Amino acid sequence: MIPLTLAEIAYATGGSMHDIPDRETRVTGPVVRDSREVEPGALFAALSGERVDGHDFAAQVVAAGAVAVLAARPVGVPAIVVDDVQAALGKLAQHVLGRLKATVVALTGSTGKTSTKDLIAQLLERLGPTVYTLGSYNNEIGLPLTALRAEESTRHLVLEMGARGIGHISYLASLTPPRIGLVLNVGTAHIGEFGGREQIARAKGELVESLPADGLAVLNADDPLVRAMATRTKARVVLFGEAEDAEVSAENVRVGDRGQAAFTLRTPSGCSEVTLRLYGEHHVSNALAAAAVARELGMSTEEIATALSEAGTLSRWRMEVTERPDGVTVINDAYNANPDSMRAALRALVAMGSASRAQGGRTWAVLGEMAELGGESLAEHDAVGRLAVRLNVSKLVAVGGVEAAWLQMGAYNEGSWGEESVHVSDAEAAIDLLRSELRAGDVVLVKASRAVGLERIAQALLDSAEGEVAAR
Repeated sequence: MIPLTLAEIAYATGGSMHDIPDRETRVTGPVVRDSREVEPGALFAALSGERVDGHDFAAQVVAAGAVAVLAARPVGVPAIVVDDVQAALGKLAQHVLGRLKATVVALTGSTGKTSTKDLIAQLLERLGPTVYTLGSYNNEIGLPLTALRAEESTRHLVLEMGARGIGHISYLASLTPPRIGLVLNVGTAHIGEFGGREQIARAKGELVESLPADGLAVLNADDPLVRAMATRTKARVVLFGEAEDAEVSAENVRVGDRGQAAFTLRTPSGCSEVTLRLYGEHHVSNALAAAAVARELGMSTEEIATALSEAGTLSRWRMEVTERPDGVTVINDAYNANPDSMRAALRALVAMGSASRAQGGRTWAVLGEMAELGGESLAEHDAVGRLAVRLNVSKLVAVGGVEAAWLQMGAYNEGSWGEESVHVSDAEAAIDLLRSELRAGDVVLVKASRAVGLERIAQALLDSAEGEVAAR
C-alpha cells in the first residue's frame, strides 16, 4: 500500500483514533487480515469470523510490528475504530485507488475467472508493474485487500470479481472502479443461490454497467447472455470467441497428446501462433479474453501470442499436472467445481490420457460434490456421471455423500457397470482404492467443490509416490 498516516486512514474510513500517541505515524507495510502475515509497518484488519475474532490478536500483531489495528472497538493498543471493519476496508481501497493512476481491469464469469485473471496478469506484467488477485480473493474482503497492495508504481490492477447475489458486483465495482470490464460466461455455478441463469446474467452484467464511457467492455461473443450485455454499457465493446464478428478469435484449434491447445490468434492487427502451456481446450477461450484486454493496453498480436505461449498457472489446485516417478499422472483440479468446469476438466482428462491409453494406461475421474446447485443438483450430478461414460473415461470414483451417489448412479445408468464406476464414502477410502489400483501410464483427475477438500487425495497420491521412491 502507499504510505498513509493514521490520521489519513481514520479520515478515509470514517473512524476514530484510540490509544494512538502520534496521529502522523505512517503505515508503510501491507494491510492484512491474518495475524501470521503481519510485518513491520503493517495495518491489521480485525475481522470477526465464525471461529476467530481478529480483535483477540490485537496486542500480538502490534508486538509483531503492526502500526495499528483497524477495529470495531478499542483494543488497548493503537487502533482506528470504525463501525464496520469490512466496509472500512472498502472505503480505504477507494481512497488509495483515487490517488493512483493504475488502470483497473475487472473480470467476472461463472467459470474460468481465476485462470483468465492469471493469464491477464502475466501478459500485463510485460507492460509494467501489475497487481492482481491472489487465488480467488474476489469478494468484499479479498478485493479491497488486493487493491490495497497497489503502490505508486503500479500500472495495472487486475481484479477478479465473484458474486453470490444481485448487487454484489455493483458494490465491488464501486470500491475499485474499472476501466476495462471482462465477462467470460454465464453458466450454472451458484445457480441454487441465484435461481436461474438469467439472474446470474443480471448479476454478472453489473460489471459492464459500472464502466465509464471511455472504458472497454470485453464480452464473450459465443455466450448469448454475455453478448446481450453490450446493451447494458456505455463503454466501447470488443467481442472475443469463435463467432464471425468477434474481433479477437482463434482459428485452427488443435489439442496435443498432453491436452494442451494450440491455435492461430487472429486480431484486427494480424495473426500469430499460440501454443498454450495450460491443460484443456477450454483455456482457448480464456486466452482470447486475455488477448483482448492486453491488445487494448498496447500489446501487439505477436507479443500477445508469445506471452500466452509462455504463461503458466499462478493459482493452486487448478489443473496442476504432476507426473509421478512411477509414470502415473495426477491432475489436481480440486479448488472448485461446477457443471461447466467439470465437463471441461473431463474432456481435458480424456485428451491427456489419449496417448497413454495406447500403451494400456487408464483415465481416472475422481469426482466429488458440486455445491450450490439447488434444485438442479440431482440432474447436474447425474449428467456429469453420464458424460464420463460417454467420453469413455476408464474409471470413475465418486467421493462423498448423496451428491456423489447421484453422480455414480448417472454413470451406472449410462452403462458403466462392474468396476468401471464406484462410490466411496470419503477421501480416505478413495486414497486406499487408488493406491492399490493405479499403475504406470494412468492419468488421474481429482475435482470437486472447494468445501469437499479433495485436494487431499491428489496430495496423498503424490506423497505416497515420493515415499516409495525414497524407500527404494
